[in-house]
Amino acid sequence: MNAEIICVGTELLLGDVVNTNASDIAQGLAHMGINVYHHEVVGDNPRRLRECLRDSLSRCDLVLLTGGLGPTYDDLTKETVAAHFGRGLAMDEESLHTIERYFARTGRKMTENNRKQAMMPEGCIILQNPNGTAPGCIIEGENGKTAVMMPGPPREMRPMFEGPVTDYLMRRAHDGMLVSRTINFFGVGESELEARLREMMVSSTNPTIAPYAKTSEVQLRVTARAATEEEGLRLIEPVVRKIVEIYPDQIYGFDFHTINEAVVKRYTDAGKTLAAAESCTGGLIASRLVDLPGASAMFGCGVVAYSNETKQKLLGVSAETLGRYGAVSRECALEMARGVRAASGADVAVSTTGLAGPDGGTDEKPVGLVYVAVVSDRFEEVRELHLARGRADDRENIRFRSSSHAFDLALRALRQL
Repeated sequence: MNAEIICVGTELLLGDVVNTNASDIAQGLAHMGINVYHHEVVGDNPRRLRECLRDSLSRCDLVLLTGGLGPTYDDLTKETVAAHFGRGLAMDEESLHTIERYFARTGRKMTENNRKQAMMPEGCIILQNPNGTAPGCIIEGENGKTAVMMPGPPREMRPMFEGPVTDYLMRRAHDGMLVSRTINFFGVGESELEARLREMMVSSTNPTIAPYAKTSEVQLRVTARAATEEEGLRLIEPVVRKIVEIYPDQIYGFDFHTINEAVVKRYTDAGKTLAAAESCTGGLIASRLVDLPGASAMFGCGVVAYSNETKQKLLGVSAETLGRYGAVSRECALEMARGVRAASGADVAVSTTGLAGPDGGTDEKPVGLVYVAVVSDRFEEVRELHLARGRADDRENIRFRSSSHAFDLALRALRQL
């Protein structure tokens, strides 16, 4: 089965809303073994949506649409798709009662235009929406073509897709499923990985191996097509094991989205705590940790010590160190990490100090020079980094990469505890 994804909404075209729906749906379809070859975004315009839908269904068996199911005049996805399949719209009483109960439960007044959302294409499969007012639906055409319509807000779309839509599609998928494992790397570039593993990537067809570069890290996704998840994992396991043997020191984990997610999970599972003292990263380490649920179990202290005075007063960095080596130094980074660990009682502490730019660098200490330290009872290390790339976003890039290096050191320290 081949599928295409159409996300409807002028706000997506304007960039006012990030289109996460396409990513979520594509990943789910891949797991079911359904191929996706095109994504489309179209505004709230019936003519352009008709053209987009016609082109998609000329290429594939299944189209999944999000958005345009609301109560306003420009929400016309149902009307447009129903017309393509030669269907009219009729009031569905169960959907109307569900919408009425939703308004009663939330204490809001239901306006007349909300009734429009209960008008459903004739003969469709209705997908109730307990998380909002817009039910979804599935239209099956006589020629084997199918359209699935879901609401646009992710908090409404995801439960509908992961529940009734996935159940429906799994009954129709006949080619097995795609099973993947992600190998997470830090400290090795995509080009180096590709060069070293090229022969394996080219020769391996099931599973396949594909690299994905992210800021400051790389992922290898190993994907197998199989009848069951267990069979897919059996196909994947020897390939993963061989890659681990090639890169024993650069792999920080498996199936993580980001290195900060790995830190939160690993420290929480181990029952250990982490603290951070930040200068050039300005709180980015703390922010990337607390962005993730559950961070409170492992992260209790973050200090942004931008000035030398704060480094001395809060972190115990000595005046002698600052006078002799400066704030941007290996010695200062180490004292910052020791200081925040002593103050917080954390098992491990990391620190950053450096020059994020764009101004302030010298020949001896240029913009992009950063020192990242980690301290525990059993492990101390300081990294000297040179992160300037001469790009317009260098400051942001330097800060982000510095925080990622701090996370990598935190994981290495945890393994020593």
